[in-house]
Amino acid sequence: MYNCGKIAIIGGGSWATAIAKIVVGHTHHIGWYMRRDDRIEDFKRLGHNPAYLIAARFNVEEIFFSSDINKIVQNYDTLVFVTPSPYLKNHLKKLKTRIDDKFIITAIKGIVPDENLVCSEYFHQVYDVPYENLACIGGPSHAEEVALERLSYLTVGCSDTEKAKAFANDCLASEFIKTKTSSDVIGIEYSSVLKNVYAIAAGICGGLKYGDNFQAVLMSNAVQEMHRFLTSVHPIERSMYDSVYLGDLLVTGYSNFSRNRTFGTMIGKGYSVKSAQVEMEMIAEGYFGTKCMKEINRHMHVNMPILDAVYNILYERISPQIEIKLLTDSFR
Repeated sequence: MYNCGKIAIIGGGSWATAIAKIVVGHTHHIGWYMRRDDRIEDFKRLGHNPAYLIAARFNVEEIFFSSDINKIVQNYDTLVFVTPSPYLKNHLKKLKTRIDDKFIITAIKGIVPDENLVCSEYFHQVYDVPYENLACIGGPSHAEEVALERLSYLTVGCSDTEKAKAFANDCLASEFIKTKTSSDVIGIEYSSVLKNVYAIAAGICGGLKYGDNFQAVLMSNAVQEMHRFLTSVHPIERSMYDSVYLGDLLVTGYSNFSRNRTFGTMIGKGYSVKSAQVEMEMIAEGYFGTKCMKEINRHMHVNMPILDAVYNILYERISPQIEIKLLTDSFR
């Protein structure tokens, strides 16, 4: 059985904090890269992340903190990246240490901007990490519920099934975390991006006072749109009914914990993109994902009317009322 070795978390947000809480409960030691020394010092003093999921308590004696990403990479075997996708490149630019021999796990639900690559493709193409050393974490998994130890289901994707099983079983699985594995890394990563786009659409419609009946139609069309794209970009046999696809779409589209739905709701109520971002004080990955997916689909030519509508509202400044009305006329 594969041994994941010493595990480090890269990132300091809410999902990074939730994953760190799960992993350290199994391993009783993790490395943790956070870019801000003041945040690290506050964490050590308080016993919790001072900015995110403050109810999640940690034994800081079990954590080696560092704001030096190279120190973390040098000393740990498995690196779990949980940074917002727009900032991933800036963190990696600080690297002076090779990572092609590390087991890289991405829990980033976004695309690397400018490159328009999902994270596993980026690590493979830019840092020469072999596909068998690349994994992802997906599933219906709001950080807030994981931190509250509410029952959640996670999927670990990796082309090397032994590595996927080792991390899923030895580092994640518990009484409140159920795990499964998959070889569909690319599909999981793209679906994680698209469900954020569709959650923004759901929020916009909510802000425009469309009801539950229409939201159900929107989600059923969204899963069809997602299926069309995944089949085009990575044509393997998969069931869209699996929790890592449909489940993640539904929880992100419906939950009050969803940043992307909240962002969309504000847009539907008349906020500008900038004012919504400022008021939220948190990153809605779907805003960046929408632009990246639109650019990718210019080459793929998949029929994606929901993606197009969200893009037109966010980037072309077309009235949400007009754009969503046109979208409703395309549904059956």
